[in-house]
Amino acid sequence: MIIGLTGGIAAGKSESAKYFESLGAYAIDADAIAHELTAKGMPALNELVKSFGAGILLPAGDLNRKKLADIIFSDEKAKLKIEKILHAHIISRVNETISQNIKKCNIVIDAPLLFEVGLDRICDKIVVVRVSYDIQLQRLLLRDKLNADQAKKRISSQMPMEKKVKLANFVIGNSGSKEDLQKRVKDLYKLLTSGVKII
Repeated sequence: MIIGLTGGIAAGKSESAKYFESLGAYAIDADAIAHELTAKGMPALNELVKSFGAGILLPAGDLNRKKLADIIFSDEKAKLKIEKILHAHIISRVNETISQNIKKCNIVIDAPLLFEVGLDRICDKIVVVRVSYDIQLQRLLLRDKLNADQAKKRISSQMPMEKKVKLANFVIGNSGSKEDLQKRVKDLYKLLTSGVKII
């Protein structure tokens, strides 16, 4: 089974993926893949430099991730261009990882842009981790040390939470404690792997 896991920024998606993994699933982290693919010398990084110039690099030639994030969250046209470059590489790596592991265990694709990239099409079930806007904003401010304007800009740059919820098969609420989230993931995984037919 392939489970697509997504949610808004700072909603608890990656934490949920860890819990799924602790229950025996194999988690594919799309953000970690993007990080690997934009390492020094990688083709995806070379394509980004061709499009945006050497100004997106640190003196040693590594990607300046903060600079790239600033571009993504302030320029819609540039954001789409960056995503177009990265998505093809990410999808290729995800498919490769799935084919290597699908016979051994259930797979969870942890991807913030699951729908936008089209990875939802290869999933058997979609799970969205959801929090209220206020909690999301608070967690993002705390986690990424941003000011309120920067945090709001990052939230608004993503697909609206309500739209993700409508496209999901299951929604996990994460406005409580880590223990609450862990229990909800455990209960859902038990249901998904029970053999009971779920529409």
